[in-house]
Amino acid sequence: MECVLRSTSRCLSFHSHITRLAVTQPKNRQLSTKSQGYEPISMAYTSFQQTGPEKISKEPPVIIMHGLMGSKTNWKSLGKAINAKTGRHVYTVDARNHGDSPHTSQFCYPLLAKDILFFLEEHSISKAVLMGHSMGGRAVMSVALMQPSVVDKLFVLDVSPLSISKDISTLPRFLEIMQRIEVPMHLTMQEARKYTDEILRPAVPDPSIRQFLLTNLNNTEEGYKWRLNIEAIANNFNPFISTFPILDEYERYEGETAFIGGELSDYLRREDEEAIQELFPHSSFHYIERAGHWVHADKPNEFLKLFFSLLD
Repeated sequence: MECVLRSTSRCLSFHSHITRLAVTQPKNRQLSTKSQGYEPISMAYTSFQQTGPEKISKEPPVIIMHGLMGSKTNWKSLGKAINAKTGRHVYTVDARNHGDSPHTSQFCYPLLAKDILFFLEEHSISKAVLMGHSMGGRAVMSVALMQPSVVDKLFVLDVSPLSISKDISTLPRFLEIMQRIEVPMHLTMQEARKYTDEILRPAVPDPSIRQFLLTNLNNTEEGYKWRLNIEAIANNFNPFISTFPILDEYERYEGETAFIGGELSDYLRREDEEAIQELFPHSSFHYIERAGHWVHADKPNEFLKLFFSLLD
């Protein structure tokens, strides 16, 4: 309980700090990644870069953050495709408590944003195209509102700073079950995935979602464990991940922003567009037909065609 309270206190303090900065600082403010006692983490990443000077673009790189319970591997094929088409350096990153990135008890959007800012510092990137899906979309929105000078263009995939999808209400139940699963050590990975799949099935009837969750199962010397920090995600889910942080006193992000949603999803709603433009006045909205929440995975070709048209 003490750990949970410390984490909650830190995120509440940081939310308040970011709100004060938005009110008092100039638009191109430079925020210290170590402010408020916060030590950033070095995010694990995969880099896609062509060789040969004639193939390397001088345009800002593209940095992509996955959604909740995802990882950089979800973006491997699309990262390659974006690099091959544009010549831009592409980085796909693991958010804290996900994939190969460090686990911490603190977990909220301002911290995810600060990790992205630290990533830019680590790689000497002054400006980048930021793209994020779902949780990652809210993280890159936070970066744009906190420090707009580092953002060249912003791509937000199937998530809103306003609405909460009805689907998100089931996530705490998923997390509770995942925390309780103990996979026998003697099982092969194939057997372990089948064993875990059967336990998840009653709470997660959609096989595609179960398969997505199972990509996080990892066979270690100590037995099967989740790559995810399930405890930190569960402890901070409400309210720090389920909702976007305090909006009322944020400055607007004046840069070019593209919201891309799935036609079959309710995470990004047409009725919210006008309100979203209060925060992102130079935003456009696009909905890919017959795509759900994982819009880039459901319709990768359509997504890439749209992305390339908006990037140029």
